Amino acid sequence: MAPEPAVIELTGLTKYYGRQLGVEDLTFDVSPGEVFGFLGPNGAGKTTTLRMLIGLLRITRGSARLLGTDVATAPPALRARIGYLPGDLSLYKNLTGREYLGFMARMRNRDLAERIASLSERLNLDASRHIHDLSKGNQQKIGVIQAFMHDPEVLILDEPTSGLDPIVQREFEILLDEATQRGAAVLLSSHILSEVEHLAGRVAVVNEGRLLVVERIATLKSRSVRTLELTFSGPVDPAPLRAVPSVDGIDVHGAVASCTVVGAHDELLRVALTLGLETVQTHEPSLEDIFMTLVAGGGPDAAPPAGQELA
Repeated sequence: MAPEPAVIELTGLTKYYGRQLGVEDLTFDVSPGEVFGFLGPNGAGKTTTLRMLIGLLRITRGSARLLGTDVATAPPALRARIGYLPGDLSLYKNLTGREYLGFMARMRNRDLAERIASLSERLNLDASRHIHDLSKGNQQKIGVIQAFMHDPEVLILDEPTSGLDPIVQREFEILLDEATQRGAAVLLSSHILSEVEHLAGRVAVVNEGRLLVVERIATLKSRSVRTLELTFSGPVDPAPLRAVPSVDGIDVHGAVASCTVVGAHDELLRVALTLGLETVQTHEPSLEDIFMTLVAGGGPDAAPPAGQELA
C-alpha cells in the first residue's frame, strides 16, 4: 500500500527580513495522524515558520503546502481546515469566552455551539466570564478550544499547554489523540521537551534559522551517548569491556563498571555476561539531552554538555 501523501510539506522554506535571516532552507513533512515536534531555542525561527505556514508572513524562497495546496496562493477557505494556536495568544478581552468562540465559529461559517460547550466542560472553562477577568491559564483554554472546535485536518500549535494545570494538560493530550485518530496532522512547537517526547514520534530541530536534524526520537536516542552501569559477581577486569567498539569510556570500582556507550550495546552485554554480569542499569538520554547537544553544536552522537540548561 502506498503511503498517504503528506499533509504539511516544507521544501527549502526561507524567510529573510531585509538582510536579516529568519529561517533558511527548511525541508520536512508531516503525515496524516502524526504529531511532529518542532523544536529550537528562543529566536531560532520557529514562530516565523509557523506564521509562514498559515499565510501571515510572505515566503522569501522555497514553498510550504498544507493539504496539497501552496500556502502562498491558497484560497481563504483553506484556513477553515486548519487549527492554529499562536504562542503569543491575543484575545478580544471585552468579550466573554463564549462570545469570542462564537465569533470564531462564525468566521469559519460553522455552528459550533454544542462543540464549544462540550470542550468548555472538558477543559473546566467558565465561558460565561469576560476574557479580561480570566487567568492566563483560562485564556489559554480558549485558545485551545478555538484551535480544536472545528475538527481541523491540520493543527499548528505553538506552546499549546502554556499556563495549563496538569489535569487540563492531560485533557489536552486526549484531544490531541482524538485529532490524530481521525487523521489530523499536528505540528507541535513547545519548550516543554518532555511533553514533545511523550506526544511526538518525529522532531525537527532548528537553531539560528537553520535546520539541524529531522529524525524519529527513537532513532536519535539510539545514536546518542548513554551510560550503562554493570554490576558483576565480583571485581571485574575492565580491559575486555574497554575493547568493545561501542564503548567510549569506562570507570570501574570493584564489581561495578560504568560504561559510556555510543550506539548499540548488544556486544557490550555479551562480553559482560562472560565476565559474570549480574545486573544492568541503563541511563537513557532524554530528548532534552539530545536537544542541548544539537544546539550546542554537537551531532546527535555527541554527549550533552554538562550543566547546560534549556532556555
